[in-house]
Amino acid sequence: MSEALDRVRGVSRLPLFPLPIVLFPGVPLPLHIFEPRYRAMLRDIAAGDRLFGLSFFDTGESNLGIPPVGHLGCVAELSEAQQLPDGRSNILTVGVIRYKVDSYVDSGDPYLVGRVSFFEDEPEDSEWLSTRAEEVAATFMRIARAVRIINDERASLPDLPADDPERLSFLMAGAMDLSNELKLELLELRSTSERLERLRELLAGAVDSYEERARLHGLAKTNGHGGKRIDLDEE
Repeated sequence: MSEALDRVRGVSRLPLFPLPIVLFPGVPLPLHIFEPRYRAMLRDIAAGDRLFGLSFFDTGESNLGIPPVGHLGCVAELSEAQQLPDGRSNILTVGVIRYKVDSYVDSGDPYLVGRVSFFEDEPEDSEWLSTRAEEVAATFMRIARAVRIINDERASLPDLPADDPERLSFLMAGAMDLSNELKLELLELRSTSERLERLRELLAGAVDSYEERARLHGLAKTNGHGGKRIDLDEE
């Protein structure tokens, strides 16, 4: 049993927090809690197993009042909580494992509770995954170095777990500026190799552009001209 599955062992019902955000396993996510129903949820999970489900749901794009049965999400574990004087809270969560909502439970709570089943990626050839993970991580780091040059940043580069392909794929999917639709597709995949391949294609299509921008930025600085700051989501 994996560490993630062990963390949710015995859990069949999960408080749900619908948000227009896609969370991936292993990825940290800060949240601001202000609605009374989610203040109640926070109190309940803090006194229990500290787990809730973050379900992607955009009310502006749906006629439904709640996410449909059968939707997928990611379990979030409460890591830190800062209580504010007016009852609001700033919290830090970390993604644990993906789930599917099999049904809703009439629990009497002011927030949604779902009966859920958990899933992970299917087993695949470890040697092939390791090779592809190293390739994708190397391309990601090329872009990270270019962005650091473009933005005149001195922060250290991210430490990517190339020896853990599944975790690597989730961390990169969470770090990249992608549409929610694409992030949901990556979340739903149960094949690490397919997820890495999608990420490889996206990174390969962007790396040359970022490195050229970094080169031009360096030239502009050498000539005494200020470089234009380029955001990650700029094309």
